[in-house]
Amino acid sequence: MESAFEKYKGIHPGLLLERELKKRSLKKGPFALSIGEYPQVLNEITKGKRGISAALSVKLDKTLGLEIGTMFVLQAYYQVKKEEEKTSKSIHPNLSIIREILFWDTDFNKIDWIRDYNAIIRRVFERGEDAEKTEILNFYGPEKVESVIGRDSLSANQLVLMPHLRPN
Repeated sequence: MESAFEKYKGIHPGLLLERELKKRSLKKGPFALSIGEYPQVLNEITKGKRGISAALSVKLDKTLGLEIGTMFVLQAYYQVKKEEEKTSKSIHPNLSIIREILFWDTDFNKIDWIRDYNAIIRRVFERGEDAEKTEILNFYGPEKVESVIGRDSLSANQLVLMPHLRPN
């Protein structure tokens, strides 16, 4: 399918549908009713909260004058992108940065980095070096780290590399 929508691969098709409706000055409610759908369904789709089925795709494509399957293919690309993002997330931080000696009392190769995040974050922020703390912040995210060690502790261990974490 070579079309003008080729550049929109990976974007939720509902966002593109909303753009298309605005471009044509069509209101969502009346448009939904005209194709035999509930306005709430179309609203959820345009907000990216619901996907587009094959049947709805055919209705939308015909009504909007698009090549049949356009919206469904965009939905497939979006779902593939989301799945790719899920599987590409690492199940552990970069272990070449984290020193094994921090976990002297544990088999380093058997650490469950997802389940044991609480103890890991505490240990690294108590005894780790700046590079290790930065790696843990990058892996778990500032919100999770802050929830474990507290904002005050995070501020006391503030890394120059993380100016966005400074208390207001």
